[in-house]
Amino acid sequence: MQRVVSVVAHLGFRLQALPPALCRPLSCAQDVLRRTPLYDFHLAHGGKMVAFAGWSLPVQYRDSHTDSHLHTRQHCSLFDVSHMLQTKIFGSDRVKLMESLVVGDIAELRPNQGTLSLFTNEAGGILDDLIVTNTSEGHLYVVSNAGCWEKDLALMQDKVRELQNQGRDVGLEVLDNALLALQGPTAAQVLQASVADDLKKLPFMTSAVMEVFGVSGCRVTRCGYTGEDGVEISVPAAEAVHLATALLKNPEVKLAGLAARDSLRLEAGLCLYGNDIDEHTTPVEGSLSWTLGKRRRAAMDFPGAKVIVPQLKGKVQRRRVGLMCEGAPMRAHSPILNMEGTKIGTVTSGCPSPSLKKNVAMGYVPCEYSRPGTMLLVEVRRKQQMAVVSKMPFVPTNYYTLK
Repeated sequence: MQRVVSVVAHLGFRLQALPPALCRPLSCAQDVLRRTPLYDFHLAHGGKMVAFAGWSLPVQYRDSHTDSHLHTRQHCSLFDVSHMLQTKIFGSDRVKLMESLVVGDIAELRPNQGTLSLFTNEAGGILDDLIVTNTSEGHLYVVSNAGCWEKDLALMQDKVRELQNQGRDVGLEVLDNALLALQGPTAAQVLQASVADDLKKLPFMTSAVMEVFGVSGCRVTRCGYTGEDGVEISVPAAEAVHLATALLKNPEVKLAGLAARDSLRLEAGLCLYGNDIDEHTTPVEGSLSWTLGKRRRAAMDFPGAKVIVPQLKGKVQRRRVGLMCEGAPMRAHSPILNMEGTKIGTVTSGCPSPSLKKNVAMGYVPCEYSRPGTMLLVEVRRKQQMAVVSKMPFVPTNYYTLK
């Protein structure tokens, strides 16, 4: 979900999503960048700051990108994702509002249950991906991408005004909380020491408000963008440094930045908005049909349903697939060719996998080439090399469920 981009070549790892103009060394745009409540904290801990979607964020810290990535897989890491747009949708018609914009079945969510969903347009394209939680406090808690902040906010605000003009009971509030992601197999163990709530009763994609390290009013959601167990903690901005400092005192916890976040999500087969999905990609093409609520499919009452629903039973021209290869790493925009050398698609995200010691990527190919095990060619640095269509996730996910 989180958008990350082409940053600094000397890291030996390139992030790709936003245009280079939106992600560059701070010397280019330091005076106009927004800062999270942890900005000074990042500098004090050796964060290498870059401009990202109008924000100043750490791409990495003193540890190498690979070390940071592997630490997350083996222990846990703390990410600052406070640049994400956090909103509350309230009022008795809050579900009606959200279901008028997204493909998911929001009405079926149990109290404090969340789901990944998609904003779509009438052409079936994906405007953004987001997480919607039905809180027990009588509102929807929504987290969407920083790179789509203005677009998403305008979309929701316009719909609020439209429904209010119809006499509907609905409203929207933008939260100014910080958002910290603690990710990795020991994340729950680390956090449990600071909360009274039993985290064993908080499975993947559920949420609860609790006191964390003495900070009241924190919303803890069992989710993340790494494929590992973990939580995202929405915390009052004034308490963000206190919470981060307290978490970092545990030797299991290290700070991690945008570079590790991108390679972790790619290994987990998670989409990057702006690269792997966009306004010209439908959920079916993007292999995200599972986000379409069963009731919503039958009712065909979400934006773009007339385009998207027929694709479920018909044949789309292309699909998002995973790719693996050895040799030079595949990168975004690398051409994908069939074995006869004809271009059939394009890589949308790619990097060396620190966990697998192989190169992994996502891209779009015609349906007839989408079966796992299909051999293809990828052009990297003007040279063709073998690649194989692979199942995703590349690295098994470790989400915590009660099963």
